[in-house]
Amino acid sequence: MGLALPISRLLTLITVLTLTSLSGCVQTIPEDLVEALESLDRDLVAERAAEFAPDEYTRFARQWVALKARVQADEDLIRWPWEPNRLETDLRHLHEEGTRTALEVAHRKDSQRLTAEERLNRVEQRLQAMNTKIVEIDGRLVLGHKPVETELLVKQARSFFDQGQFARALNSADHAAQLLGAQRATLNSELGRYADQDRINAWRAMARRTIQWSRAHHASAIIVSKADRILTLYKNGRKVLSYPVRLGYNGIREKRYQGDGATPEGQYHITHKRGEGHTQFYRALVLDYPNANDRRRFKLARKAGRIPLERNIGGQIEIHGVENELMGQTLGCIMLDNPEMEKLFALVEMGTPITIVGALHSQNAVALALADIGDQEEET
Repeated sequence: MGLALPISRLLTLITVLTLTSLSGCVQTIPEDLVEALESLDRDLVAERAAEFAPDEYTRFARQWVALKARVQADEDLIRWPWEPNRLETDLRHLHEEGTRTALEVAHRKDSQRLTAEERLNRVEQRLQAMNTKIVEIDGRLVLGHKPVETELLVKQARSFFDQGQFARALNSADHAAQLLGAQRATLNSELGRYADQDRINAWRAMARRTIQWSRAHHASAIIVSKADRILTLYKNGRKVLSYPVRLGYNGIREKRYQGDGATPEGQYHITHKRGEGHTQFYRALVLDYPNANDRRRFKLARKAGRIPLERNIGGQIEIHGVENELMGQTLGCIMLDNPEMEKLFALVEMGTPITIVGALHSQNAVALALADIGDQEEET
């Protein structure tokens, strides 16, 4: 008996064998590979790869767009087992490249974070040191709006850093550092005379003449050092007492015109002693400001354009006590606490010479503050 099959049965068998063979030959792209690339792309976007590795990410993104299109086009394509699958190879290569890009993004991001953190910490330290020194010498008004602007920039930089925006944090920190440098330049311009040895020598000569006068006339004399905020009373050329003082709200600057809040420097005399009922303060010693030297300097400064034409030279500079507990500063005078003012008031007479100087030695408070601020900038 033969093995021949009916034609219909044979056709059915051939069809089944053919389909079985074809299904074994179809090489689909592994779904897990496509999903891995999609996940990798999402991670790169989330980690802001376009910001930290723009060239690498742009190359990855372009290749991924092209390969996704090929994946869609190859979904119904049938290959025999011996045929190479170039698309799968390209996908695997892209996954390797994307992984390297992710590692590079993480490296650059961490490097930028460390740089931003280091620079921000330095500028915060400089700002704190600057503010401390400015408070010590009552120099905030010398700087105008700069301290506030700098503080806001540093806070902004810290906020950017906390949000992971390290490039913006660096930009704000660098801007703040520039403003700190500008503040230092302003302080040196306005207060550098406190570190100028020639000026210090001139002030010391003024004080020496006043003390010598006290010795020669067996009389009292007063020396005030603005930098160290010390008033010293001499009698017969010998130191009798020293008291801390407060100056005008802008006291460490040179007196230029009425209302500038600065305390004048020069050689003066007491013209009036005002006790209770004759002054708004507890006690007051009125000085002969402005004297001839003050008027000459005022005219020269106005002629040079350093003083507005509408400004006057002013007057009413005193050594006085405290008016009330709410008053912590004066408008350009020299203020003592009331117990010290009472003792000083009793020991001096009208005509007593009073010499007000910037500083009497190079290691004065203002010069030291300027040096410390400079050291902070050099360290950073």
